Amino acid sequence: MTTESSRADALADELARLGFDHEPIGASLYGIPGYDDKLGDPSAAAEQAYRANLLDIAARADEVAKSDTDAADGITLAVVAQQARAGVDRIDSYMAEYTVTDLFVSPASGLLTLLPMTALPTAERAQDYLTRLRGLREYLPACAQRHREGVAAGRVPVAHLVQAAIAHLDRYLAAPQTDTLRRPTPPAEISTTFEAARDKLLDEVVRPAFAAYREVLVDDIAPHGRPADKVGLTWLPGGDEIYASLSRVHTTTDRTPDELHQTGLDLMAEIHAEFATVGARVFGTAEVTAIFERLRTDPELRWASGEELLASARAVIERAEAEAPRWFGRLPSSPCRVEAVPAAEAPGAPMAYYLPPSMDGQRPGTYFANTYQPAERHKHIAEVTAFHEAVPGHHLQLGIARELTDLPLLRRIADVNAYTEGWGLYCERLADEMGLYSSDVARLGMLSMDAVRAGRLVVDTGMHAKGWSRQQAVDYLTHNVPMPALEINTEVDRYIAYPGQALAYMVGRLEIQRIRTNAERAMGDRFDIRRFHDLVIGGGPLPLSVLDQVVTDWVTA
Repeated sequence: MTTESSRADALADELARLGFDHEPIGASLYGIPGYDDKLGDPSAAAEQAYRANLLDIAARADEVAKSDTDAADGITLAVVAQQARAGVDRIDSYMAEYTVTDLFVSPASGLLTLLPMTALPTAERAQDYLTRLRGLREYLPACAQRHREGVAAGRVPVAHLVQAAIAHLDRYLAAPQTDTLRRPTPPAEISTTFEAARDKLLDEVVRPAFAAYREVLVDDIAPHGRPADKVGLTWLPGGDEIYASLSRVHTTTDRTPDELHQTGLDLMAEIHAEFATVGARVFGTAEVTAIFERLRTDPELRWASGEELLASARAVIERAEAEAPRWFGRLPSSPCRVEAVPAAEAPGAPMAYYLPPSMDGQRPGTYFANTYQPAERHKHIAEVTAFHEAVPGHHLQLGIARELTDLPLLRRIADVNAYTEGWGLYCERLADEMGLYSSDVARLGMLSMDAVRAGRLVVDTGMHAKGWSRQQAVDYLTHNVPMPALEINTEVDRYIAYPGQALAYMVGRLEIQRIRTNAERAMGDRFDIRRFHDLVIGGGPLPLSVLDQVVTDWVTA
């Protein structure tokens, strides 16, 4: 290995360790040893120290890149620099101050969502879990202090999302017998002593810490919350600059909010034209409003139960796994598991999400489907959602990334939203090429989710850059996307709580499609879709400009 290669990999490893020290729960979810007893330090001082280290690593990566590195090292250095600067942009957004919601991006909700997903395969890791639970006594007050600092600086959360966070904590505190933090299972030989110690901690330390944090939200934070007509970042001090930086983080491009807003409007018009074509075949009308009304109200398109919803998800994923070898040369070593979103998180959770497998093999890749109020959820989007979140979407991309052991760890787990979510959205259309959709009704589901992602460009920029109210965002999606009201409201609250993240999907999909089209045009009959897909998902998550160069070099070679 060359000196430059050693330096590139060393910088990648250093950045990964810094990230795990800052957010140790992430290391546990990846199955990385040495962090299971730790919680991060959410204080402003700790963030600033982390920020200085990130800037230092980015500068050193730039310096090494000036030397004569090979292609693999150049990719690694580009990922290091982008990830480090994205971390700086996140810190400079002050999200720790004003992010209070029942979504997992908020401190309490994040703990209640992520800690139950950790694996305890050994007695040592089970004891580490107890140590981590004890740490909540200090961690949650530190999070509360960040919220107070935000109030003092005028960077305040959104009032109704604070109320949603309080309601989530109320549900948690009201049901100690089903405490989600009891879910991780220790080895059988220590289960009795472990469970007694864990339950004692939950009673005496953990739930009191969450209750105290809840009181801070009620007494110190909620009275200062922004109203529903000022939900976007533009209403905060420095909000326009914060949103521009978060847009850069989540898209890995410099496209402005105005450009993204217009792209969404243009795409929506194209998708409505497709709705008219497919809707005429299915419902006998090309009138988009009538098609939407049918999709929203037809009782045949509703789930009878959560069990039916889960059974359908399992069948769809099995069908996709059977077809995948014709389109991919490399597949993950294990199939995708399907589970329901835990009941305590379900009311504020998205319709579905995917949790990648852990590096140590203790937790398989899992597709979580939301079975909350199943009669309000529509069947026609079930297939497209599974193709995005599971196969050929996130399960293939993230599952394969975990297995790329010849790459530095950072290359396998880099947080590049536009790549990861762009791939998921690309796979929604790819599934149609693969012949996976069972009917035109399911294709209307594909178009429905396309419309959601185009709508995200419009409403995310609308609220955070243009000052839209929450109701304006709800109204736009209601008029342009055939989602039920329950999901529209949940989606809008997600965009409010997680600014810029919703932009990643369509920006990434458009870029992957553009890269593929260019490769097909340049290679003609030599283009091999299996080799193309293996290339795109075979190098770990990449910033879009880096992915473009990787494919360009492959075409040239």
